[in-house]
Amino acid sequence: MSSDAQQTDQHTDHADHTRTPVAGHLVELRRRLLLSFAAMLAGTAVCFFFVEPIYGFLVKPLAQAMGDGSTGRLIYTGLTEAFFTYLKVAFFAGVFLTFPVLAIQVWRFIAPGLYGNEKKTFLPFLIATPVLFFLGGACVYYVVMPMAWPFFLSFQSMGSDTVLPIQLEARVGEYLDLVMVLIFAFGLCFQLPVLLTLLGKAGMVTADGLARKRKYAVIVTFIVAAFLTPPDIISQVLLAIPVLGLYEVSILLVRHVQKNAVSA
Repeated sequence: MSSDAQQTDQHTDHADHTRTPVAGHLVELRRRLLLSFAAMLAGTAVCFFFVEPIYGFLVKPLAQAMGDGSTGRLIYTGLTEAFFTYLKVAFFAGVFLTFPVLAIQVWRFIAPGLYGNEKKTFLPFLIATPVLFFLGGACVYYVVMPMAWPFFLSFQSMGSDTVLPIQLEARVGEYLDLVMVLIFAFGLCFQLPVLLTLLGKAGMVTADGLARKRKYAVIVTFIVAAFLTPPDIISQVLLAIPVLGLYEVSILLVRHVQKNAVSA
């Protein structure tokens, strides 16, 4: 066999060798995504059987803000609106509860490519991700909504000053969309320590650099809060304050990571 033919065969073998792992990774990624999607669908199906208690749980802060003697209610103006709202609530609850499954599938996809010390390093971040996501959702439910809803309801009027009464007649779909957006927005924003610590471990950011850019972080945080929350200053501040606190925690975590890297 000539040298040119041997080089061609070697090149083909090398190409096949590099293509096969990539194809295998893509197949594995597809399998992990399908498992995650199946878990979300299963969670949605289970939550649909308990959709009324879940709906009551999400509506409870508004009912408490209205007061026990209130005649407030949620309405729907389209024939299918309530049904599709229940579907969205079930899907939201299913995705929220099965979020750890997604994190586990991500871990199982990347873990085979990591060394033992890298697995030990990455595992705490994997655990912290769903924990912080749930903490963000809890912050919305137990802190933000009990403070924001009375503020919005304070604009109601019996008509003595506004001639005609101003009463809340909220649509059930709009209310639950607002609640779900807030919970997911806070859950994602609470991932800030995980993101910045990973960047610090990769050497892309430093604790001193984050500290020097604190004033820019404040501006960016309030801009992001303005997009993710309703157009009122209360919701924006209630999101910005914990995020800024998490930014300070991130600086401490990055500094700890840097010290460990230097000592190692």
